Amino acid sequence: MLTPFHLAYNVTDLDETRAFYGDVLGCVEGRSTETWVDYSFFGHQISLHLGVPFETRSTGKVGEHLVPMPHLGVVLLIEDWKVLAERLKEKAVDFVIEPSLRFEGEPGEQATMFFRDPSGNPIEVKGFANLNKVFAS
Repeated sequence: MLTPFHLAYNVTDLDETRAFYGDVLGCVEGRSTETWVDYSFFGHQISLHLGVPFETRSTGKVGEHLVPMPHLGVVLLIEDWKVLAERLKEKAVDFVIEPSLRFEGEPGEQATMFFRDPSGNPIEVKGFANLNKVFAS
């Protein structure tokens, strides 16, 4: 049985953060203070604190792409992934990697998209037709 993870990281502006995670991604805000805000990130808890975001570099080779490392992400059912991809396009999110399919026909076939929050934190959202295939090799 999967359980929610908790991840805390830094952002530079809580107003921009609220606009992005709440209005753009559609995450539900939880507790907050003057220096941090919690969100339900697709059922997982993220705590976004004012501070200097972690440094990232595009060093993760996945298929034909170099992806930002480190990054955070979530795995969704493909139907939910498609809805989110359309929402992000409508909101004019600047993609690092446009919504696309990778490893087509292989055991790990997945949809993916990469983008950054307003503080530059990279986020990947994966979509699977069957969540039992997430760890397929």
